[in-house]
Amino acid sequence: MKHIKGRMDESILVCVYYGLNGERLIRRGHKMATMLDCPLYIMTVDSMPFEEFDPEKTSYIKEWEQLADELEVEDFIIKDNEKRPVQKVIREVAANLNITQIIVGQSAQSRWEEIMRGSFLNVLLKEVPFVDFHIVSVKRPVEEEEFDMYERGVRAYLVERNGQHSVVFTCPDQPTLEGIFFKEIGTDFDNGIFKFTYKAKMYEVPVVEGRIIETKNIPPYEKLRKKTLA
Repeated sequence: MKHIKGRMDESILVCVYYGLNGERLIRRGHKMATMLDCPLYIMTVDSMPFEEFDPEKTSYIKEWEQLADELEVEDFIIKDNEKRPVQKVIREVAANLNITQIIVGQSAQSRWEEIMRGSFLNVLLKEVPFVDFHIVSVKRPVEEEEFDMYERGVRAYLVERNGQHSVVFTCPDQPTLEGIFFKEIGTDFDNGIFKFTYKAKMYEVPVVEGRIIETKNIPPYEKLRKKTLA
């Protein structure tokens, strides 16, 4: 008999693709779900029908199913023969299951890295605006995850006032870039990193008390204005 979850206002969805890091992402999601005492779901998306999966894919599916049973997750979802864009599938599942947090991995050998590179991150943020995203680095399995030192990523906006770039958390009227702010754990100030995409390129800038100190990685403000108002 599965444990009856204490919180139903939170629920977590782990999105996995074939590779050695699927189990790691699932266990990360299970750790978070255990801390929150909330439901956990696992999902994989494939454009091919399940019956046409090769032995390697089938092996991963079996491993994830066994792990799902071991960890007593609510459901392991296989979206096979899926022709829709991945973000549409994620939105549908997240809405149907009342998902509040989504975990995806970022790996050089993972389809999810292709998704998270470039402008898809902003597409996903707009497609699924009602959840928080956890982008977990899985490039070095033996090392600590990149965002273990940061809190949950939250939607934020980059603005420029009087030559100073800042991060704000409500959408301003002036030109802006949308991204994700990761706050350092254990600080009362808005210190951390801000990640955003511009012209299919991912940017990451350090934030100190809400301000961007190093501006060399920020696109020129006039380009920012044109992009925003387009």
